[in-house]
Amino acid sequence: MRYRRRILDDVLDEVFPHLAAVALEGAKGVGKTATGSERAATVLSLNKPAERAAVGAHLDLITEVPGPVLIDEWQLEPAVWDRVRRAVDDDPAGGRFLLAGSAGVAPGVRIHSGAGRIVRMTMRPLTIAERGLEKPTVSLAAVLAGEAPSITGTTLVGLADYTDEILRSGFPGIRDLPERARNLQLDSYVDRILERELPENGVVVRRPAALRAWLSAYAAATATDAAYSTILDAATPGEGDKPVRQTADTYREHLTRVFVLDPVEAWIPAFAPLKRLTRAPKHHLVDPALAARLVGVGKAGLLRGQGWPFTVSTGTWLGALFESLVAQSVRVYAQTAEARVGHLRTKNTEHEIDLVVEGADRSVVAIEVKLSDAVTSADVVHLNWLAEQLGERLVDRLVVYTGGLAYRRTDGVGVVPLALLGP
Repeated sequence: MRYRRRILDDVLDEVFPHLAAVALEGAKGVGKTATGSERAATVLSLNKPAERAAVGAHLDLITEVPGPVLIDEWQLEPAVWDRVRRAVDDDPAGGRFLLAGSAGVAPGVRIHSGAGRIVRMTMRPLTIAERGLEKPTVSLAAVLAGEAPSITGTTLVGLADYTDEILRSGFPGIRDLPERARNLQLDSYVDRILERELPENGVVVRRPAALRAWLSAYAAATATDAAYSTILDAATPGEGDKPVRQTADTYREHLTRVFVLDPVEAWIPAFAPLKRLTRAPKHHLVDPALAARLVGVGKAGLLRGQGWPFTVSTGTWLGALFESLVAQSVRVYAQTAEARVGHLRTKNTEHEIDLVVEGADRSVVAIEVKLSDAVTSADVVHLNWLAEQLGERLVDRLVVYTGGLAYRRTDGVGVVPLALLGP
């Protein structure tokens, strides 16, 4: 199969020749192995028993084979991490090692952080730009740079198309399958995580059904900051024998460690006059297609407004999944621009902003997500409020929506179809 170039490839092309070791981290199936293999002379796959046994018995093998060396699923043999670290200490020349992993080390296993030797990069499922629906006309990096770029472009991609993209998934090996096969693969993906990946990484799941119910409730809370106690109650309605809070916290910890949960943390700005901001994260799975399968709503149901929104502010559950789709792409674009992404909500819920992108120089772009083909003045109230609070530090305001035209409103807010937003 022909390799589908990723946005992260541009970053790797720039930095890997100068970095001795890079760890590509992310959920199963996002494409880490394929991306790493594109620039490796030797691939050591530790999910293959023979290769794992060879590396485990002779760790120096990683320095003896032709480089660059990709060590796939390195966490299955945790001593590899420290051996790579020592190899970098001995020879810090760039372009030596790539480590791909879909989980951290098992609980109780201690390794050196690798700081200063191994650089971590997160891979996520395919962004909208990588899926090839349209050629983007609006660059998030340019917007974040404060260039106030022109917001132009048109697209025929609309609500039904975005719903298809939510359900097709951003996993490269799943999205192009026929619908029924795709759904079976998504179900199998969840089964594999719960029944195999977690146990392989040292997690004892005593009640698999309870874990699945909790994950389904978390999926239903997509794009909200619902309290974990609320999610736990939703997972076990009417049951007296509920998992204790500590058990639910353990679920969350391990599912985050294997990158299945991908929450957007609260944005707490430094050196800004904003007070009384919530610190709760917004809940997202690594791919909204998984959320849709776990809740059991298909295209027709989503378009009819079916779903399980935890808060009225979410609108329809399709709106929550669309926000998750936008967040998935924006986080990849922001990573390329060396920026971080959070969300903002005041404790009295008077003001909320879906995504806040902050650059290394503390410049900020605020983004609202709207499941609508039209943007009204009511949709930009919170963006304009934040502009009043941050002044020149807020370099731009965007609404990402399902309409067909990219443009700037008279108040300066950029309105951008998701299909036209790129890195």
